[in-house]
Amino acid sequence: MVAMKGGDEERQREAREALERVERDSETFASSSLGRAARRLGDHFSGRDADHPEDDRIEVWGKRIGRALGLVLLVYLLYALMQQLAH
Repeated sequence: MVAMKGGDEERQREAREALERVERDSETFASSSLGRAARRLGDHFSGRDADHPEDDRIEVWGKRIGRALGLVLLVYLLYALMQQLAH
C-alpha cells in the first residue's frame, strides 16, 4: 500500500510540473516579458517610477522632460553615427 501511495504522489508532482510548464509557455502578450518590458519603458518615460509622484509634480515633469531630451539626443547621435559610417 505504501508503494502505491508513493506512486500517486509522483504522478501528482509530474502533473503539477506539466501544468506549470504549460502556464509558463502559454503567456499572452500582456503578461509576457515583452509586454512587461514595454510597460516599464512607458512608466520610465512618463515619470511614473518617481519616488512619490503624487507629492512632487515638478519632479515628475522634470524627469519626463529630461528623459525625452535624452531620447532625442540618442536618436540624433545614432543618426550622426550612421551618416559618418556612410561616408
